Amino acid sequence: MSIASPPPASKRIGRPSDRAKRAAILEAATDSFFEHGFAATSIEQVAAHAGVSKVTIYNHFGDKRALFAASVECECEKIRGHFSIEQAREGTIRQRLEAIGKAMVAFLSRPEMIQFERRIAAETETDPDIGRAFLEAGPWRMKSACAAFLQHASQAGELAVDDPASAAEQFVSMCKGMGDLDRRFGAPADPGESLRRIERAVDVFLAAYGAR
Repeated sequence: MSIASPPPASKRIGRPSDRAKRAAILEAATDSFFEHGFAATSIEQVAAHAGVSKVTIYNHFGDKRALFAASVECECEKIRGHFSIEQAREGTIRQRLEAIGKAMVAFLSRPEMIQFERRIAAETETDPDIGRAFLEAGPWRMKSACAAFLQHASQAGELAVDDPASAAEQFVSMCKGMGDLDRRFGAPADPGESLRRIERAVDVFLAAYGAR
C-alpha cells in the first residue's frame, strides 16, 4: 500500500505564486479603485486585469469591501515609504522638528498623495467606512508616530509635553496651515512660504513646549 506524497511546495499555502497573485490583484484593484471609484469597479474587471479568476480574489480577500480596504492599506504603505519621522534623529530638537515639518509638508504635497486623498474623500461621501479605512492606515498612524517622537523627546528632557497626542495634532496643524487647503484646491505651491510657515510653527511649538 503506497502512501500519498505531500503536495509539492508549489501548491502549498504561502507559495510564491500565491504571493504573486495577491500582489497582482492589489495592483489591479488599486488602479481601478482610484481611477474609477469604488462603485464603478467590479470584481470581474479586477480579475481580468490581474489575470486571475473571481474565485481567486474571493479566496484572498473575501469581498469587494475587504479588497478595497487592502488596496487603501497597500497604497498608504507606498506613500509612507516617502516619509518617516524616524528619519529625524540628529541635531537639536529645533532642527529635528523642522526636519519633520519639512518632510511632512513635502510628503503631503506629492501629486499622487493629493489625488489619493481626493479620491478617498469622494468615496467617503457615499460610504464613511472607506474614509475610516484610510484614516486608520495613514493619518492616524502618522499622528501616533509623531506623538511617540514628542514623548521620547520629553523623556529625554528636550521638551515638556504632558499630552503627546494633542501636541502632535497642534504641531502638524501649524506646519500645514492654510497651505493644506491651497494644495487641495489647486492653488500654486509657494515653497518659500511653506518653509517660513514651518519655521514659525517650530518657534511657537518650542515656546509652548520647550524644556523649562
